[in-house]
Formats: sequence, structure tokens, C-alpha cells
Amino acid sequence: MAETTAETPVKEFTLEEVAPHNTAEDCWMVIRGEGIRKVYDVTAFLDDHPGGPEIMVDVAGQDATDEFEDIGHSNDARAQLKQYEIGKVKGDVKQEAPGKAAAAGGAKTSASGRQDISGQNGPLYAVLAAVVAAAALYFKYQ
Repeated sequence: MAETTAETPVKEFTLEEVAPHNTAEDCWMVIRGEGIRKVYDVTAFLDDHPGGPEIMVDVAGQDATDEFEDIGHSNDARAQLKQYEIGKVKGDVKQEAPGKAAAAGGAKTSASGRQDISGQNGPLYAVLAAVVAAAALYFKYQ
């Protein structure tokens, strides 16, 4: 489908409307991009997907943001995805990108809401673990 423009109203879908589109013949999915969950009809792309069509059909008809992000798609893949955009999730509220929240001092979270503790505090946790281990050895041999 054509990309939406400022002149074209954005079609809105509920998750219930997306759910039936879960086959290789009719494959829609929801992926959060640019802060909002967008709906994509990727049926025409299934045979061209480098990971094979089965991976996409497995998450068809649902929010596939976590699966999409976990794979680590390239910027080219993200740009290519735009051509399959058919709308957005009805009532979805734009959210700040996780990277921006982390830059502002907040903790990073994945699309599923899991907190990433590896960022700036990674070395702190390593030093803390070493201190705890040294203290345990000290008291063990006292």
C-alpha cells in the first residue's frame, strides 16, 4: 500500500481488527515505530523476508514489536517496512523512544517493559560483585 501523507488521513485499527489477519494469505502485524504502534500488511513481503515467511506468520495478527526489536533489524529494514504501513492502532498514545529516556537519565526498557540494567551502571555492578566476593572470601578464611 502507499505511504500515508499529511493529506491522507491515517486509518486506525483496533487490535481485535488486526487479529484475524494471521495467515500467509493475509498477514498483518503491529510494530511500535516512531513512538506509536503502527499496523502493517506484510503479505506481499513474506516470500522476500530473509528469515523466511514462517517467522512472520508466527506473529501475524498481533503486536510483534518485541520480536522485531529482538532480531535487531537494520535501518534499511525499518525504512523498507514503511511501504507496508496501512495505519495505526486506534487510541494508541505516542511514547518516548526508550533511548531518549535513557539519555535523560532514566532506565532503558525493552518494548515488553523489561528493564535494561547493563547501560551506564554495568561497571558499577561488576565492581560491586567483586567487592562482595572479596568480602565473602575474607570472612570465610577468618
